[in-house]
Amino acid sequence: MKRLEERLLRYISYDTQSDENSTTFPSTEKQLKLLGDLKKEMEQLGLTEVNMDKYGYVTGTIPASKGYEGKPVIGFISHVDTSPDMSGANVHPQIIEQYDGGDIKLNDSLMMTTEEFPELSFFKGHKLVTTDGTTLLGADDKAGVTAIMTMAEELLQNESIKHGKIRIGFTPDEEIGRGVDFFDVKAFGADFAYTVDGGMEGELEYENFNAASAKLFIQGRNIHPGSAKGKMINALQVACDLHAMLPVGMRPELTEHYEGFYHLIHLSGSVEKAEMAYIIRDHSRELFEEKKALIEAAVAYLNKKLGKAVISLELRDQYYNMREKVEPHPEVIELAESAMKEANVVPLIKPIRGGTDGARLSFMGLPCPNLFTGGMNFHGKYEYCSLTTLEKCFHTLLNLARLWGER
Repeated sequence: MKRLEERLLRYISYDTQSDENSTTFPSTEKQLKLLGDLKKEMEQLGLTEVNMDKYGYVTGTIPASKGYEGKPVIGFISHVDTSPDMSGANVHPQIIEQYDGGDIKLNDSLMMTTEEFPELSFFKGHKLVTTDGTTLLGADDKAGVTAIMTMAEELLQNESIKHGKIRIGFTPDEEIGRGVDFFDVKAFGADFAYTVDGGMEGELEYENFNAASAKLFIQGRNIHPGSAKGKMINALQVACDLHAMLPVGMRPELTEHYEGFYHLIHLSGSVEKAEMAYIIRDHSRELFEEKKALIEAAVAYLNKKLGKAVISLELRDQYYNMREKVEPHPEVIELAESAMKEANVVPLIKPIRGGTDGARLSFMGLPCPNLFTGGMNFHGKYEYCSLTTLEKCFHTLLNLARLWGER
């Protein structure tokens, strides 16, 4: 566990926040610092074919054990960026050597309570890393980077674990949906891969949301309210009217499991001009298309009612449900389940209420389900990571390497 702890604490000290408003790739220069240092570390560990391309993708190879060169090539992938939702700079992690199952004090004014976060009960007795309540932690997905790098170190030092060729890869900009925009699947050269980007112990995910973004720009007409009748178009009121046309029950806070939603993530403006942004999600491709059609219909209705094109809509698909690409290869899931059980982990197969790089990679020809890390409460000040679970993740990856080598 010591190697895992030291690596995780080192990696989370890097500020790698991505920026959804950037027009560059990666979206922030600071991500390249950690990516460059990972390349150096991979070379020092003895990986071969280590490369950092012009987009910042870092890849490398753990050569096959002697006599195992013809086995399937397996990849392990994690992203280095942290969410734009909260600062990832100057992270001050706190270590709980043996969690007692109670409320956790993050700082003098902030508690993480078992009432608000009941899943904490699972981690009683675990060694935890938490924030100090002022930043996110960065376990999403530096916990995954940690597990992969420690697996690589172990396989290169311990020749008793026999395995085929293994490729590892680290990507930027996953948190803003651009993580594999330029990822060269053919050059990566894996037959199958796993993103190591999940949370709860045992998570094994090969179903995710279909995802789209919707940006709306509303051009109003500001007239003095004393003489506004028949003349004013209040852009903020138009925004409220549009939001009211979407199903009330289809919001993140009111949905679970396979239920999709519309999530209003931005609203700003004035009487004269306003902007809105939604993310649209559903596991069902049919319901996903219906949700997109509904917001298009709402825009068309309001524009017709107002007698002019007051609202303009930018609707963009982001990724799709990887299930259709993974299910034809059941061995990818079966071996992951076996690897978990050997690490004393109970597999928890469930749909992701989100997405990973693996979703897009699956549609790019690389079937790529997602594995747990032990990181929890991603994207905010309540984020924490169980080092106890992260160690089980590490052993799961070792087991996967061996099991694929035995095929």
